[in-house]
Amino acid sequence: MSAQAATQEDLAVVIGLEVHVQLETATKIFCGCSTAPAEEPNTRTCPVCLGLPGALPVLNEGAVEAAVKVGKAIDAEIPETTRFHRKNYFYPDLPKNFQITQYDEPICQDGELEISHEGERRVVGIERAHLEEDPGSLRHVGGSIDTADYTLVDYNRAGTPLLEIVTEPDFRAPEEVRAFLAKLTEVLEYLGVFDAERDGSLRVDANISIVDAAEVDDATGEIDAATLSAANRTEVKNISSHRAAEQALAYEVTRQKNAVSRGREVAQETRHWDEAKGITVSMRSKEAEKDYRYFEEADLPPLEVAHWKQEIEIPELPDARRERFRDEFGLGREAADKLTTTKQVADFFERVAVEYDPDLAATWVADELLGELNYRDMAVTDVEDRLEEFHRLIELVAEEEITAKNAREVVLRSMLDEGAAPDEVVEAEDLGKTDADEVAVAVDAAIEDNPDAVADYHDGDDGAINFLVGQVMQATGGSADPGDVNELLRAELER
Repeated sequence: MSAQAATQEDLAVVIGLEVHVQLETATKIFCGCSTAPAEEPNTRTCPVCLGLPGALPVLNEGAVEAAVKVGKAIDAEIPETTRFHRKNYFYPDLPKNFQITQYDEPICQDGELEISHEGERRVVGIERAHLEEDPGSLRHVGGSIDTADYTLVDYNRAGTPLLEIVTEPDFRAPEEVRAFLAKLTEVLEYLGVFDAERDGSLRVDANISIVDAAEVDDATGEIDAATLSAANRTEVKNISSHRAAEQALAYEVTRQKNAVSRGREVAQETRHWDEAKGITVSMRSKEAEKDYRYFEEADLPPLEVAHWKQEIEIPELPDARRERFRDEFGLGREAADKLTTTKQVADFFERVAVEYDPDLAATWVADELLGELNYRDMAVTDVEDRLEEFHRLIELVAEEEITAKNAREVVLRSMLDEGAAPDEVVEAEDLGKTDADEVAVAVDAAIEDNPDAVADYHDGDDGAINFLVGQVMQATGGSADPGDVNELLRAELER
């Protein structure tokens, strides 16, 4: 937008993303070096990923398969043939001084992904997704990128397979970007091509422009291509999480709107998100496409993708699974959303729902297990090697061997806080359900020992029953079922 002063209300935001996803393969994209994390820097390298003279790249089939899966999931066009190119630029983390990537013949193009934001569902266009190699990583010692005493380079990451997903400029607010990244992460995890727990597995470059709000179509949110082309575009780098994306973009949108509203022109530049300070800082003027001097990678022949496209199948994706859970198990939208956020949770819920009862499964997985994990700032991935133990806990409740209250407040919490197994906790705490005769004795004693509460109940004070239930629970050490106790008390009191 020109440097003519405007009010904040006169301005609209246009955001497009370049999302760099590390693909989950055992080896790098063009060599046999492991992609597993290494304790020491520069120990997962070879002549190929270091770009030494005479070393030739060999394409990793697993990376191609992963890219095709993503293309199918985002309903993209996957061409019969794709090619690799060299992108030429100079930076310390790029040992060859060029990056093997894809240019005008990417493996996926013209896709889309539906997101939900503020209760509304809409489609975000995906211009392309292409394969490339990751550069190395930089560690700035003694400060951030602009204040460090010196910088160290680690080439362990160089050559890790990346899929760069480039969206259309379809976002109008930072919150929409966060919703898109959350949805994209779900899809990638369901496909099994991505590990969100791996450090640096998803990195975002965001392009932001400020335009005249009058140029935005009120009905569709679309903006004329000429308007976009004329607007200066700022790229923000070093965004590594959904939360950071929203924060970085909120800061940058405010910075640019303030500049334009004061009559200043926004520079077309690349900026760095400093998460510690919560600001963006200028890095350099923004490169144009011609600056990279793309040319075809002569060491890699054109890749025929047709057979991968025909043979590769993708699993049921999150949206489809949500709808199936609602139809098959009678779940509400909120419960279905909770139970399908990760494939591990969805698989675990479905197993329990089929074996026992959908309502019991939904309560215990969505509310009890996930609730206790969230309280401890944990995720299912932190306990995925113990899902059999959680299955056993739900089995104990389903078979009425322990009460739901004790299962939740004693067993589950001991499992999470102390690493105990459910049967061990039940035995140690003597939580086995009290037999019917013992409960009956405790009910009779509660009625006999509390005549005032009994009188209150008969006078219409229904709350008195809760006091009596508490007396029975105390007498049985919490091992009786509160619901059963309530029914027994009422039956005795109504005689």
